[in-house]
Amino acid sequence: MHMVIYSLVEASTQDEALATGRTVFDRLVGASPHATAVFDYYVTFDESGTSVAGNARWCDLPVAAPVKSDEGQELLERGWDATKNEFERNLVRVRDALEELSDEEIMRDKGLARHAFHQVGAYEGPTIFLYDEHASGIRHRDHLDRILDEGENLWIVPADVHY
Repeated sequence: MHMVIYSLVEASTQDEALATGRTVFDRLVGASPHATAVFDYYVTFDESGTSVAGNARWCDLPVAAPVKSDEGQELLERGWDATKNEFERNLVRVRDALEELSDEEIMRDKGLARHAFHQVGAYEGPTIFLYDEHASGIRHRDHLDRILDEGENLWIVPADVHY
C-alpha cells in the first residue's frame, strides 16, 4: 500500500530540505546504517521516472515547502490530521475490543484487537504521517508544537512510501 508521509527539517533552501528529507526517508526504509526498515521504499516528489508513485499517484505535491508558507501549512495540516485520525480510529478499535472481548479472545487476536493495540502504540510506520529530521515519528501535539516553536527555517518534505 502507498501513503504520503512528511518530514519536518531545518534547511536554508529547498535543495537542502530535500536532501535532509531524503536522509530521513532513507532511515525509514532501512537504507542507512543501523536503521530498521519501516517502509519498503519511498519516492520524493522531484522524481519523474515512475508511473505508480509520487506525482503519478498523488498529483502535484511540492518537492519541499517552508512550513510558514501556505503550501507548507497545507501539507502540515494533512500530515497531522492523518496521524490524529489514524490514532483515533485504532483507539476506538481498542476500546471496543476491551469492552466486547474476553482476555482469551484478545490473546487470540479476535477481530485484530492486538493489531489495533500495536497501532495505537506505534512510534513509526503506517499510522504515523509526520517525522522529525531524526526520523522519529511525531505522535502527539506537544512534540509537533515543540518542533514548530524551535524551528527557524523549518521545511516540510513529502514522500510517497510503500509498506
